[in-house]
Amino acid sequence: MSDLMKLMEDWSGYVSLKNTHTDAERASFINLISNSDNVPAHLHEYRIKEAMTTSDFPLLFGDVLDRQVLASYKATEPVWKAYSKQSTVRDFKVSRRFAITGGDGMLDRVVEKGEYLASDREEEKYDISVLKYGRQYDISWESLINDDLGALKDTPERFARGAIRTEATIAARLYANLTMAGAAHTAGGNLYSTLPAELNETAGALTIGFLEQGLENMAGRLDAGGMPIQCRAKFLVVPPALELTARQILTSTEKRYTGGAGGTSWPTSNVLPQYGLQLVVDPYLPAAATFNLTAASANTQWYLFADPKEITAIELAHLSGHERPEICMKASDKVTVGGGAIGPMSGDFATDNVLYRVRLVFGGARMDWRGSYMGGSIG
Repeated sequence: MSDLMKLMEDWSGYVSLKNTHTDAERASFINLISNSDNVPAHLHEYRIKEAMTTSDFPLLFGDVLDRQVLASYKATEPVWKAYSKQSTVRDFKVSRRFAITGGDGMLDRVVEKGEYLASDREEEKYDISVLKYGRQYDISWESLINDDLGALKDTPERFARGAIRTEATIAARLYANLTMAGAAHTAGGNLYSTLPAELNETAGALTIGFLEQGLENMAGRLDAGGMPIQCRAKFLVVPPALELTARQILTSTEKRYTGGAGGTSWPTSNVLPQYGLQLVVDPYLPAAATFNLTAASANTQWYLFADPKEITAIELAHLSGHERPEICMKASDKVTVGGGAIGPMSGDFATDNVLYRVRLVFGGARMDWRGSYMGGSIG
């Protein structure tokens, strides 16, 4: 053993292959192996095991002169709550939403002593259900003890951000173009209908002209009986790539109009700022749209939504009683010799691991197509 220690202490003639360790790190390793602190044998063995456990985080627990934990990424605030309806369901089974149409159309003329005719009413149903999402993470007790920078103690916060991002992605995928193989919108495949009388999409880019077309399209929507309804667009939803374009359109006072044989252009008023559209930038829209599309197509798509209190285009739901992500720790299965309970931060009996878990119960469904409109690249 003495010969080994002399060999380890004498660095002359030896060069590290990567030469990434400082003299302080080498000295710390030698002190650990040789028990230079003369601690009892059981504590010496514990320290060696501890060093092996924390090797999962070599950069964090490395013996360096300056250690800092940088700020973690922040999850963006959810925007889907503005243009969707939020609700709860009682269980994991499919829940039904019903819409009754008919009976409110133009009244029939009744001649003298004539019979009052009965009106027909139709029922539409929509299905919505929730699914369970979650994750767990275990940390060794030794790692938590050595975590003097608090880098591992933010696990609950990270789980909360993960739940926020999960909800936002699910919401965006409900209305983003998710047709397979680049095909056109199909009934049942997404929010849009393929019937000629129910067209609510355009391949036009986000411009003043195409936005006006979308607003006029929604304003002219009819119910199942062919009667006009209050269907006014309230929200313009765009990906980050179109935010500046959208702000220019909604704030500019003029637009250029081209007409005549010579293509002469002249300015005219831009009335869109007077319409009262609310701009919503959804950072999760490109990722949701590229689920089956190219990134270039996803960054061109823009959407109009009616007020969900008037016409519900999409509905998002949590399980009743579980409206928030549930973050918990595993209770320790250890007790003191005297029978007292031990806190969860002491880890479990077998491995001393500290376990975190997050659970989210969430889902959504597409409702009435009349409450939405899409523009941009299709397919």
